[in-house]
Amino acid sequence: MATARAYALPDVSRSATVRSKPPSSYGLLESRRIALCLPSLEAGGAEGVMLSLARGFADRGFLVDLVLVKAHGTYLREVPPGVRIVDLGAGRASRSMLRLVRYLQSERPAALLATSSHVNLVVLLAKQLARVSTRVVLRQAETFSARQHSRGFSVLIPTLARLIYRWADTVVAGSEGVANDLARATRLPRERICVAPNPVVPTDVFALAAQPVDHPWFTTGADPVLLGVGRLAPEKDFATLIRAFARVQRHRPARLMILGEGSERGSLEALVAALGLEDSVSLPGFAINPFAYMTRAGVFVLSSLSEGSPGALIQALACGAPVVATDCQNGPREILDGGRYGRLVPVGDVPALAEAVLAALTDPRSPVPEEAWIHHSQDAAVEHYLGILQVVGHE
Repeated sequence: MATARAYALPDVSRSATVRSKPPSSYGLLESRRIALCLPSLEAGGAEGVMLSLARGFADRGFLVDLVLVKAHGTYLREVPPGVRIVDLGAGRASRSMLRLVRYLQSERPAALLATSSHVNLVVLLAKQLARVSTRVVLRQAETFSARQHSRGFSVLIPTLARLIYRWADTVVAGSEGVANDLARATRLPRERICVAPNPVVPTDVFALAAQPVDHPWFTTGADPVLLGVGRLAPEKDFATLIRAFARVQRHRPARLMILGEGSERGSLEALVAALGLEDSVSLPGFAINPFAYMTRAGVFVLSSLSEGSPGALIQALACGAPVVATDCQNGPREILDGGRYGRLVPVGDVPALAEAVLAALTDPRSPVPEEAWIHHSQDAAVEHYLGILQVVGHE
C-alpha cells in the first residue's frame, strides 16, 4: 500500500489527496478537517485503532491529519494516500507542545481526537495556548489503576489528568471498566465519559483471513496451534501462556505461536529455552495480517494481566477462532459476555489456563454470532466516533 507523504511543521502543506466533497450526511461546524494525535505509528492496539479511524474518516470525504509526536513506526506504510501525516518531530510528547500549538493555529481542525495519556495532557494544554475552537476528544485506552507501579514522570499522570482532563469536550473509553476506572482516577462525572467500540475488525476481514499462511505449522493435518497476539510486554503476561503451553504438551501434541514484538522478547526466548520448547514455540514478530493466523488457530489465547479493550480478542472472535482469556480487569469479560463466547480463567493461573486450552481444543464450541463483534467493525465504530466528534449532521 502506498504511504502518505509526511509533512513537517512549520510548513504544513495542503496537497494531500482527498475527496472533493464529503457526503451530505456529515458537516463540521468550521471545517472538514479532523486531526488524530498520537505518539507514533508503532505497531500497537491504540495505533491500529487510530489508523482505522483515520482511514474511515477519509473514506467518508473528510480531510484527515495524523498528527504524530514523531513520524515513525511499522504502521507508517499502512497510512492511505488520502490521509496527511503531520510530523511534530519531537522525541516525546512534552517537547511537541509549541509545534502542536502552531499546528492548531494554522490548520484549525474542527475536531481533534487524541490517544495516550501523555499526548492527551499535551493536547489539552496546547489548545489552551492556541486559543482555538477545535473540539477536543480524548481517547483513554488504558486504565490509570494499571499505572500504580509506574516510575518517573508517569507517576504524575493520574494527578495531572485529575486537574486538566475536565478541559476536554468529551472523554472516550473502550470499555465500561476503563470508563469506571477513569471516573475514579480523574473524578470526572461518569456521564462525561462515553464508551465507544474500537474499529478493530476491518471491512475486508474475511478476505484477509482467507489469505494463505506460508508456515508449515498451518498445513492440513498439522498439530493444532495455540495463538497469542500482542506486544511482548509485561502486562500481556506471555510467560504464563508459555508455561501453560508446556502443560498442554504433556497431554497432547500442539504448537504455540506468539505474534508481536517488544521489550520482553529476550526473557520470553530464555523461558522457552529453559522449558525445552524451542521446537514447538515460535515468536516470529509482528504480522501485518494476523487474521490469516487467527482463522487457522486451534485456540486463540489472551493471557494479559490487564487490558483496556483487547482488540486481538475481538478480531479472533470475528475470525471464528475458539478463545480462552484471562478474566483481567476491563475488557475480556465484557467482550466474551461473561464467558458465553469464550472461556475465562483467573489471571496468572498456569494450571487453569492450560486446562481451559485443553478443553477448547477438545470442544471448540460453535462459532460466535456476529453480534459478538459487529459493533467493533470499522464501519460501525467510525460512525460512532463521528457522532462523538459531533461531525454528524443529525440530532
